[in-house]
Amino acid sequence: MDKVSGWSLKSFRTLLVLASITFPILIMFTLIHQSSIFYVVQGFNALAGRTHNNTTNVIKHGTQNAGGEKDRNIIRESAVDKMLGDKNQNATPGILEERAQTITNSDIGPRNPSFEDGKNAPSPSTTTVANNKLLDGLLVSSFDGESCLSRYQSYLYRKASPHKPSKYLIFKLRNYEHLHQSCGPYTKFYNNIMRKGTKLSQNNASTKCKYLVWTASNGLGNRILTLAAAFLYAILTDRVLLVKFGADMFGLFCEPFPDSSWLLPRNFPYWKDQKHIETYERMLKKSKVNSSQELLPSFLILNLQHTHDGHNNFFHCDRSQDLLQKIPVLILWSDQYFVPSLFMIPSFTQDLNKMFPEKDTVFHHMGRYLLHPSNEAWEIIRKIYEAHLAKANERIGLQIRVFNTHRASHQTIVNEIMACTLRHRLLPDFDKQDSTTSLLKKTSKAVLVASLFSEYGEKLKTMYRANTTLTREVISVYQPSHEENQKSNDDMHNIKAWTEIYLLSLCDALITSPKSTFGYVAHSLGGLKPWILQRAYGETIPNPPCQRAKSMEPCFHYPPKYDCRANSTVDFTSLFHYMKHCEDVSSGLRLVNSNH
Repeated sequence: MDKVSGWSLKSFRTLLVLASITFPILIMFTLIHQSSIFYVVQGFNALAGRTHNNTTNVIKHGTQNAGGEKDRNIIRESAVDKMLGDKNQNATPGILEERAQTITNSDIGPRNPSFEDGKNAPSPSTTTVANNKLLDGLLVSSFDGESCLSRYQSYLYRKASPHKPSKYLIFKLRNYEHLHQSCGPYTKFYNNIMRKGTKLSQNNASTKCKYLVWTASNGLGNRILTLAAAFLYAILTDRVLLVKFGADMFGLFCEPFPDSSWLLPRNFPYWKDQKHIETYERMLKKSKVNSSQELLPSFLILNLQHTHDGHNNFFHCDRSQDLLQKIPVLILWSDQYFVPSLFMIPSFTQDLNKMFPEKDTVFHHMGRYLLHPSNEAWEIIRKIYEAHLAKANERIGLQIRVFNTHRASHQTIVNEIMACTLRHRLLPDFDKQDSTTSLLKKTSKAVLVASLFSEYGEKLKTMYRANTTLTREVISVYQPSHEENQKSNDDMHNIKAWTEIYLLSLCDALITSPKSTFGYVAHSLGGLKPWILQRAYGETIPNPPCQRAKSMEPCFHYPPKYDCRANSTVDFTSLFHYMKHCEDVSSGLRLVNSNH
């Protein structure tokens, strides 16, 4: 026994000496190679990410020429560099990104100081952070964060919305997600519809899964507005929303619905067979006879474009909706924000009132739920924001769309903008008696200019560089791009447009051009009531130069004028107290809160 104990004690001492020698060596080895191991892991992660992205692109676009794709990426990188501008080289990288990466339960990231409650305010709770991140219940947490960075990072870049979604709206969204997962592309129900094709049938009403296919029409602003309107219509009619994106829209948005895609598959009959699909107008004529015994189409084209508005007088009628409800697949053509017409339909009234107690929040909620910038677009948005907007005390957005460049000169419009900003104290006036800059305040305002023309950003930048402001505030002006002309079917043009729309929505105040769907999307997404410029003529500045919108909702430019019940024309503002004519389109309709 003593022999064994002696041997054990000797062995223990030997092991202790060896450990004291080898342990420091292991620590040193670990410290030396820690960064190398980290970068090896990061390298594998990056490679895996690139492989995933390439696979996704092949699924979406099909096999592509490798050389052509490489050249296209070089063009993209060059275009992005131009959007970032000179400041990108000198800016402190990752101001908000670093905070996003180190976020804790007591830190919700950067906020605009103008809206902070005080430097010594208590830190928000874990619940508050979660609510902000998921937009008060609009979003679900089941998505992979890396697949769509903007989905869970966007709240770091804007103040929390004071407009909370109703519990009923959240309930309807969760129900819709379940429907989309059950009936989405390549499910057995979807495949059954595909097998039927465009044949006529008497049993359409019993179809479990029905679909609304959105198709692109006009510019990006119109497209985004109709996407939101189509989604609301799909929810109200228990249809699955599928989108027919061309190559110019694949890189804009993340997938919005969990565990299923919203992209229309290539095996859908509409990709090849459009001429033989029945239209809404022809079906309306046929419905004058007893339609209960009539063979109905499985597919129907519903044209709600503003250039094709003769039949729109009946879309908002319950009898038309009864007929449309019998069609399994509706193919929507629209360039209009037709949401106000949905509020005119009696069978939708109860649902809509419960979903939107605040009537002017429809696009605000629908847009924030549905439209998340893709990782590619988000990277541009994030870099521009950090380089040019993040450090400002206040951000002013200027969205300038000139439909007729011969009607008023660029200088006239610049003068009108200045008149608007000075009248409503959005920007300070110049001190004409003092050109010194030694007494400038540390506070600053950043002006983001979105326009096809470079003159606006350059003129404003020159003015504020050459003059001292009365308030001694520092005013910086930045314009990401100036395409000169609107380009159709151009993916990089659309990415630039989408990033600028989103950046405008992150501003604290907006001045927008009249009748611009680009501006509508920006202010509605941001929950802002913009100052809308008046149309200028010649060298005369309108008086007033701008007026405040009654609502943050977009304008429905070409609403119906037919009262379904009275069988006569009517001004719908007399029937619905939450509808008013738009400030920029006198015949248009805009949803407002009841107290307006």
